[in-house]
Amino acid sequence: MAGLSDLELRRELQALGFQPGPITDTTRDVYRNKLRRLRGEARLRDEERLREEARPREEAQPRGEERLREEARLREDAPLRARPAAGSPRAEPWLSQPASGSAYATPGAYGDIRPSAASWLLPVDCERKTDEFCQAKQKAALLELLHELYNFLAIQAGNFECGNPENLKSKCIPVMEAQEYIANVTSSSSAKFEAALTWILSSNKDVGIWLKGEDQSELVTTVDKVVCLESARPRMGVGCRLSRALLTAVTNVLIFFWCLAFLWGLLILLKYRWRKLEEEEQAMYEMVKKIIDVVQDHYVDWEQDMERYPYVGILHVRDSLIPPQSRRRMKRVWDRAVEFLASNESRIQTESHRVAGEDMLVWRWTKPSSFSDSER
Repeated sequence: MAGLSDLELRRELQALGFQPGPITDTTRDVYRNKLRRLRGEARLRDEERLREEARPREEAQPRGEERLREEARLREDAPLRARPAAGSPRAEPWLSQPASGSAYATPGAYGDIRPSAASWLLPVDCERKTDEFCQAKQKAALLELLHELYNFLAIQAGNFECGNPENLKSKCIPVMEAQEYIANVTSSSSAKFEAALTWILSSNKDVGIWLKGEDQSELVTTVDKVVCLESARPRMGVGCRLSRALLTAVTNVLIFFWCLAFLWGLLILLKYRWRKLEEEEQAMYEMVKKIIDVVQDHYVDWEQDMERYPYVGILHVRDSLIPPQSRRRMKRVWDRAVEFLASNESRIQTESHRVAGEDMLVWRWTKPSSFSDSER
């Protein structure tokens, strides 16, 4: 069987009445098993036909021959009735040495009562029987159907994963398509196919077959809701497995380098951010120092009657320290400096005064001028 070429395998299947599909590396074993099964069925049909042909010939023999055979049998049995009874001394040699022509001389002269080997090959109708033999036969048929269904779905799923040469829409094969295939391969009825699906639903074992409905995210509980069948273990060739493994390895390497580049970029961004914060903090301290000098100088000028008020507006200080083109860029530095002075500088007090008819926040230098002059 293994030595058959693809062309010989196709011709053998066609000669037995089965029309195979494309014979590939994934379907060759399935069609070999189908050819082996078809040959066995053909052999059983030939033996049944020979028995049916032999039965009319036996029934058509003349009744005269039957009477002759009956008379011959009676003549052969007559000497037996005249022989010694069993248990007498003269009976032992007789029983141990059968006479020629006696019915007991050749065991099996009337036929062996044990069934011949061919009788076990006769078809048995187990559809409505529940005896042990029929249950075992039905279980074997169910397992064979599940095996063929598993192979079919695994091959189809493998083809879908490996380039999809048959242009399948999905790995999930429609129920009608799977049923037609099983009917062609195993000659099983739709009732047996539904029984197999029912067994899969009721069994807690992982048989490698998924039953899916319209919404594939929901669990199917009844056979009538099954829309398609999918293999949990696609069967792929060596080349396909190697290419997929290589693709997976390359993808993982690329993902690794992308993650490494992302982390490296993130580290550079964080270092840049830290440097900017340090520069901003340094600029804020410089701005605080400039503000202190301006407020202190204004207070000194007020003491010398060079200024009208002892306080100075906050916005006036900002405008005198920051040029107009830099105020938007320096806004964050200025806000942090103002906040720092309000929280950490006791020599400058923030007040609200009406200047030129408008309320305005101002800074006042609170330290005595004598100390200010000595510091300067």
